[in-house]
Order: sequence, then structure tokens, then C-alpha cells
Amino acid sequence: MSFWGLAQLGISTVIFLLAATAAKQWGMAPSLAKLLLTLALYSAGNLIMLRLVREFGMSVSFSLSAVIQLVAVNVVAIAFFGERLNALQAIGMVLAIAAVALITLGPYMQRL
Repeated sequence: MSFWGLAQLGISTVIFLLAATAAKQWGMAPSLAKLLLTLALYSAGNLIMLRLVREFGMSVSFSLSAVIQLVAVNVVAIAFFGERLNALQAIGMVLAIAAVALITLGPYMQRL
């Protein structure tokens, strides 16, 4: 993946984090403005993802985005909103990260 591809992935992750935060805020105190902001942010993030899919393929783009978002959203939920994971949820998160890592690295490991 090129530097520009990684930059786009980072930008989309930040946008998706902002969208998730806006969705949490809407969930705590619904309003039309928060809903529209959430929809606009998710739309912007997905437009960037479409560019990444075209450039790097669907499996790599979505797999990397999924694992980065999984970790980042949980960090935000725990650090800023005081949410907690129980042991089973934490194990599921670790397994999900491992699964995405295997999916993403699989094609490259076959070449070794």
C-alpha cells in the first residue's frame, strides 16, 4: 500500500471516528442536526473507501479499515464515554483483530 493509500485510510478512519462519536451523541440526545452530521460524516468516509477499493481492492481496503476502526472506536468508547467491555467482549475483539490480520496478510504469507 502506498503512502497516499495509507493517508486516505487514516483520513477515512478519522472521519468514521467522528461519525461514530456523532452517532453516540445523537443516541444520548437525538436531534435532526446530529443525525444529519452523522449521515454526512459516514457518507464522506464511505466515499474515501470507494477510492481505496478501486486502488487496492475490496478485501485489503475493507479489512484494514475494519480492524483500524474496531480498535479506534473501542478506544474512543472506553476513553471518552466510559464504556466497558466484559471479558467475553474483550476476547471477541482480540479474535476479530486476529481474524482481520489473517485475512489481510493471508495473500502475502502464501508467497513466502
